[in-house]
Amino acid sequence: MLTTSIDPHAAEARPRLLDTVDRVSEMCFGLFMALTFVGAVSAVAAPADAARTMFLTALGCNLAWGLVDAVMYLVRTLTERGRKLTLIRAVRSANDPSDAIARLRNALSPTLRPLVEDAELEAIRSRIARTTDWPETPTLGAQDFLAAAAIFLIVVLATFPVALPFIIVPEVSTALLVSRVLTIVMLFGAGLALGRHAGFGGWIAGLAMTVLGVALTVAIILLGG
Repeated sequence: MLTTSIDPHAAEARPRLLDTVDRVSEMCFGLFMALTFVGAVSAVAAPADAARTMFLTALGCNLAWGLVDAVMYLVRTLTERGRKLTLIRAVRSANDPSDAIARLRNALSPTLRPLVEDAELEAIRSRIARTTDWPETPTLGAQDFLAAAAIFLIVVLATFPVALPFIIVPEVSTALLVSRVLTIVMLFGAGLALGRHAGFGGWIAGLAMTVLGVALTVAIILLGG
């Protein structure tokens, strides 16, 4: 998709490392992963070391998946910049301006295509043609690595509301209840944030996310969690 900027590295100028959807999605991912592993471990762990096993398993799970998610973010970012550079080269090398405009239009999302006039795409084509300092290859900058680190931290920190009760609360059954309640509260907050960001009602989205969390919790209980 062609963004409002034609610079493949324009994301580095963004004031935020991650937008609302990215932050909430990563938090929910961490919550679901930790909750799933806590449920699985609760069914098989020995009573003597159940709390420690649950905490370490959930934390280890999200450490691993936080790292994977962070690395894949960098891969995705690099790939997207490579696609933009490929488009820029195709536009610059086009012999016919109409061919370049067609390439730019194809890069737009289906929603935007009918809204953008050829004259607007011609202005973009002219800017691309006039600019000569495009990078030869896509690269990653400091902001990208900071964003990847933020993803890693969000996924890992999402472990603690789910797993920490097993260290603080002596009874495993009580710790499980506290863990699930905290998870549902956080899911409601996540849905609230997404709903407000999307503009279709924070409370509705919060309740929908809560229902999803309850459904997942029930599934874990039925599976032996």
